[in-house]
Amino acid sequence: MSEPRILVDSYFEWAQNEGIPVNEGFGFDLLHMDVKPWSRLGVNGAIALVAGRGDFLDTYVLEIPGGGSTEPQRHLFEEVIYVLDGYGSTAIQGPGNSHHSFEWGPKSLFAIPLNASYRHFNTSGSKAVRLASVTNLPMVMKMFRNHEFIFQNSFEFAERIGDPKFFEGEGDFIPVRPGRNMWETNFVPDLSVFELRQWKERGAGGSSMMFAMADETMHVHCSEMPVGTYKKAHRHGADFHIFPVSGNGYSLFWYEGDEDFVRFDWKHGSLYAPADLQFHQHFNTSREPARYLAIAFGGLRYPFSEDKRKQYLQMDVSLKDGGRQVEYEDQDPRIHRLYIEALREMGIEPNMSEIFAP
Repeated sequence: MSEPRILVDSYFEWAQNEGIPVNEGFGFDLLHMDVKPWSRLGVNGAIALVAGRGDFLDTYVLEIPGGGSTEPQRHLFEEVIYVLDGYGSTAIQGPGNSHHSFEWGPKSLFAIPLNASYRHFNTSGSKAVRLASVTNLPMVMKMFRNHEFIFQNSFEFAERIGDPKFFEGEGDFIPVRPGRNMWETNFVPDLSVFELRQWKERGAGGSSMMFAMADETMHVHCSEMPVGTYKKAHRHGADFHIFPVSGNGYSLFWYEGDEDFVRFDWKHGSLYAPADLQFHQHFNTSREPARYLAIAFGGLRYPFSEDKRKQYLQMDVSLKDGGRQVEYEDQDPRIHRLYIEALREMGIEPNMSEIFAP
């Protein structure tokens, strides 16, 4: 008698059978991650599963050789792509045989409308392109388990394409309030120079912008810390995948009651994710503003879960008031001392005198 089939992870079974590296860890350097031929896409690839990914999301890396391209794809899961390195273009075929294409470069950000046919092209004759894609395939695979249904489904989601200008680097600003203001688009040509809006409540002169992309359930936001500053600590549910865009620094992670912090040093090309309800705090130790991209499942428009709904209401509200944020005056005193030491090593002056006495 065969063993009973129980506790099956349908996504992980699929991933192991794709014939490419499946990496699991706290965080990664995606620019130097080993990749292997991926027959499904016709280029090299690898899967990167961060420890704090939660149940819904995964990340994969694609490396497209000079002059190369991926095989045409379409799939019944949502996808947000960040360009790690290189120049290229993407062609999308939407409902009613509509066509859209756009050219991208390092630090571009774009989303593939649900189940639209698409293909990526490397426009360099010699240099490889490297892309990072965050998808909700784990949720979809665990729910349906039928590969043909997920990857060969002909249904067209006409409402997901959006305004043609969304593929041209343009968009619509949707004012909500600080920290929740949104830019609706499908393509951001260069995330490192995109205009963000001030968000005082998160601390030290920081700024941010949320993105509504391809009318997806995915959450996307970009935040920036000025030189010599760091953000307030907070916590939330799992699956916020963080990609540093400019500058460099480190993040601290801990659970309530922990004696020590876990530290992760980051720069462009890194990927990491706080675990479920794990306190975390981001620190800029570079001579330029440090900007990062965060991708999760369940956004401000479509939060999907009750926890995400609470997150968008409470993410900049103090723990003392029932929220999820640690105010500077309530943080562990070691945190600021560690930061001052890190800046001293870099020869950078702190820029938080209004908050902390010199």
